[in-house]
Amino acid sequence: MKIQTLSALLLLAAGPAVVLASSDTDRKIEEAAKDSYNYRTVLEDKVDVKADKGVVTLTGRVEDRDLKALAEDTVADLPGVVRVSNQIEVAPPAPEHSDAWIALQIRSILLVKAHVSATSTIVKVSNGGVTLGGTAESVAQKELTEVYAKEVDGVKAVRNEIVVASNAAPRESFGENVDDVSITGQLKFALLGHNATSALKTKVSTENGAVTISGEADSETERALVTELAQSIRGVKSVENKMTVRN
Repeated sequence: MKIQTLSALLLLAAGPAVVLASSDTDRKIEEAAKDSYNYRTVLEDKVDVKADKGVVTLTGRVEDRDLKALAEDTVADLPGVVRVSNQIEVAPPAPEHSDAWIALQIRSILLVKAHVSATSTIVKVSNGGVTLGGTAESVAQKELTEVYAKEVDGVKAVRNEIVVASNAAPRESFGENVDDVSITGQLKFALLGHNATSALKTKVSTENGAVTISGEADSETERALVTELAQSIRGVKSVENKMTVRN
């Protein structure tokens, strides 16, 4: 009887500490998500994050279902996260291949790709014709922005009026500090959206901008493609691909 009483007292004594530890972890999860590049810049603070005992609930409203998926991918691997309840609403989408849809696709690409800038690039679309304006830090950045715009389905032509400002101060394209959780989330998102790769068989971890990839690839071509996708993500400093190729 005394042993049972002592055990009960110990549990009661430890209870507040356990609650405080859980609460502290929840707050760290919320802060890490909200401070990430994906939430601040890509999602433009339109998504709210609430954690309760490791269960993260996402709410808000975004323009595209892909952004809803990116929000979930970003927080899923944060330390302490047990499960993600994604309750984000998706605004009524612009008709596929419409001018508004094309503009959103181009902007989304510029936000996550390396060596281009969404903040210094102006995108206008009329009847499928894209006009790019704003400034770039180099001719290479200007040309790469045009390449990405042409990749969007439905684009009929691209007129590149971006001005190369050689004396411009470094902007987001090179100076933005993209955190590890955002890099991992963006790569997972890219894998899910690419028909030639398997996100389910690919594991991604990032530390100080260094990406490590493991899992299985169906071929050397798929393995090389995963490496290429990782290298194109904004903020990635190096890529180590440890994937094995199935025989």
